[in-house]
Amino acid sequence: MKKWYPVLCLLLIAMACAATVHYWPSLPERVPVHWNAAGEVNGYGPRASFWLLGPGMMALVAVLGALMPHISPRRFEITDFEPTYYYVCTVLVVMLAYIYAMVLLQVVHGGVAMQRAVPAGVFILLVLIGNPMGKVRRNFFMGIRTPWTLASEAVWYATHRLAARLMVASGLLGLLALWLDAGHWLLLVLMVAWAPLAAGYSLLMYKRLPH
Repeated sequence: MKKWYPVLCLLLIAMACAATVHYWPSLPERVPVHWNAAGEVNGYGPRASFWLLGPGMMALVAVLGALMPHISPRRFEITDFEPTYYYVCTVLVVMLAYIYAMVLLQVVHGGVAMQRAVPAGVFILLVLIGNPMGKVRRNFFMGIRTPWTLASEAVWYATHRLAARLMVASGLLGLLALWLDAGHWLLLVLMVAWAPLAAGYSLLMYKRLPH
């Protein structure tokens, strides 16, 4: 996966650049750049900001993904879970490409329900990165990095096994809620509730360790 990571990222960024150039004449001078939880536009910017919103953001995440393994402290390297690390980084870039595609289509053609398209992407992301989360080993850049998981290998392992289940469950429940046309506040809760649960579990597990 490591050798394919830059190739896939460059391909996705090139596609985003090509789409921006293609749709550039059709973009208004001021374009929507932010939506609230209800899918309503609450922020505008110049159309040049699309270069940052799409290709720029994708390039930033791709570069950070390639850089972070080289600055990891000793004993916290990604070597033990390298395939999983690059898989998660690739999925993040793919998700940014998906969201940018939805934004472009909405601005140029309309008809994209952003209040459903973006949450759907987030819930799919939770399933895709939650499934291998139990393979992530202690590091400073990826996973549930609380003081207690970083302090104990056992706590890290137990927390990430739980987090994997919580993330996948949240993603699947979120997709079901979308299908049932649930309110945006319920969708927001399903997106984020797994994180404090996993963090609280890490503290509980740490307190149970023999000292």
